[in-house]
Formats: sequence, C-alpha cells, structure tokens
Amino acid sequence: ISTNQTGPPTSIKFADMGLSTVISSTNKDSTGKFLNGENKRIFHRLRIWDKRSVSKSHNASYSKAFTLLDSLKTKLSLPESVIQKSALMYRKSVAKKILVGRSTAEILCSLVYLACRLSNTPRSIQDISDAANIKKKSLQRIYRMLLREMDIKPDTFSPTDFVNKISYSVNASEQSRRLAIEILTKSIKLGYCEGKNPVGLASASVYLAASRYGESISQIDISKVSGISAVTIRERAKLLKQVADKMGMKH
Repeated sequence: ISTNQTGPPTSIKFADMGLSTVISSTNKDSTGKFLNGENKRIFHRLRIWDKRSVSKSHNASYSKAFTLLDSLKTKLSLPESVIQKSALMYRKSVAKKILVGRSTAEILCSLVYLACRLSNTPRSIQDISDAANIKKKSLQRIYRMLLREMDIKPDTFSPTDFVNKISYSVNASEQSRRLAIEILTKSIKLGYCEGKNPVGLASASVYLAASRYGESISQIDISKVSGISAVTIRERAKLLKQVADKMGMKH
C-alpha cells in the first residue's frame, strides 16, 4: 500500500488548511456517463451544503488574514518558518477570542512581528508597519497586548542582528559592515546600549563605520532604509562614537 500523499499539500496558513472539498459540476459519474434526473438533484443539494459548510467553518477573517500574510511574506522576504508560526499563532488567537472587537490586519501584523522575534528573524516593527500600511503605534499597542494574552516573553533582538540588513540596503562595504558589528559588540559589552532601540543603534553603527572608510552614505540614506529618523541616528552616533574613539577609530 502506498503511503504517498495525493492532492495539494495541507498548510496551516490556508483558511481551510488545504482540506477543502470540490464537487464537480459536470453531472457525470466516474465512468463519464451523465447522471439521471434524481442523482442530478441530489448532487445539486450536496454542492449547496458543501459551499455553506465551507463558509461557516472558515470565516472571512481567516481568508483576509492569510491573504495579508502572503503579501507580507513577499514584501519582507520572510522565511516559510515565520509564515507558518504566524498562521499558527493567529489560529490560537482566534480560538482564545483575542480578535473580538479588534482589527484582523493589526492582529496579524503584530503576530508576524512576534514570530520574527521568536525565530530571531531581524525585521523591525517599522518594516512591518510600512509593508502593511498600518501605524507603528497601533502595532506596538497590539503587540504588547498579545504578549500579555498569550503569555509569551520573546528574547530581545540584538542590535547586531540588524547591521547586515541595513548595510546591504545602503550598499556599505564589507569592511564597514564588519566594523559596525565590532563597534556595536563593544558598546553592548560596555553597557552603552541598554534600553535603546536596536535598529537605531545598528543604524548609527553603520553610519559611523561607513564614515570611517570615507563612504558617501548619509544619515538620510540610512534613515530611509531603517525607518529611524536622522535625528535619532545622529544622537546614537554621538553615543557610539565614544566607544569608537576608545577603539582608536578617530575621524
């Protein structure tokens, strides 16, 4: 007996998990013969019941959420593991009735950010906000609520997790990228980074490193790709420059 799966694969990110039924409308049996009048009526009723059962079991929120999830996957280049984890947590939030009275899109996007945190996939909440066109403050509020409701305590991102992403986005050199990580690593050890936004710190370190090697990468350039204001980058750069100076990195 073959144990190979037939048909389309199941997936938790589908509204019906890939297990939907389809009743043919050709009114023919398995041998290709046309059905008689009574069997036509029976199968007509079956099609109606099947459609009703699908719409009842898999409500519109699943379809809306998982359509948005596919869009975020493409826009943010998210790995499949993050997508599956997001879909699973969304189903759990529906089961716990967390969605009641709240925006499906805001819940889904906040869960994607949580999935990124849990899987150590460096995407900022600003990245998700921009991709979904949802206010960052709204996502932050929903995210904090989800942590409470689902009793989850993810590890915080390290600033160095974002250095690669920012460096590649502004076309910084490999030596600048390495120096940025070195500056950040030293700053973390000295306690300069506590309580600071990791994306802001990563942005500042990339700016400092690129400046050290004379690369024409401005604070505005970095601001555009990181979502951190040029003012914040400038302030964080002043902080990290103290560490850079100790490392002998004078400009």
